[in-house]
Amino acid sequence: MTLTPMPLLPVLSHLLARASRALGLETVDAFPPGHRYARTRWDPACFDIASDLKPDAIERAMCTAIENTPAVFAHIEHPTPRMQRTLLAAIHARLRRGSGAQAVPGDLVGMLIDAYASPVTEEAVPGLRAAIASTEGYDPSMRVAHLTAFLADMPAAFDVIDATR
Repeated sequence: MTLTPMPLLPVLSHLLARASRALGLETVDAFPPGHRYARTRWDPACFDIASDLKPDAIERAMCTAIENTPAVFAHIEHPTPRMQRTLLAAIHARLRRGSGAQAVPGDLVGMLIDAYASPVTEEAVPGLRAAIASTEGYDPSMRVAHLTAFLADMPAAFDVIDATR
């Protein structure tokens, strides 16, 4: 009877991968399984999130990235309400700051509309999903204009105090 030797390379590879994750040397692209927002995914090339961070720290880091560069929101699938509120704050800041065509944050509003294309995305502001759904079938620029008007009429929605920060 001959014994087949257990391949050492797969075992070492598995152990090395576990150690790398535990030390935070890898970049994650989702919250851990079983987390409330486990369906939320992001492009790890846009968000350098270490694998040893706790979920709250992950979400905080992503919100900071959205605050600094709102365009990265487009690289998130099923954003959390907190991430959406961060984008809404950027939209609101542009609306307050500017006037004319530059004041309309069409690119940011378009990303918000795209995020709500999935029924899995949780609503961050009451009525937002209904406002987006009411423009279904409209030209994209009309959808952005309609939603921008909806958001401009709701200044209190952006003044939500996030107790987890």
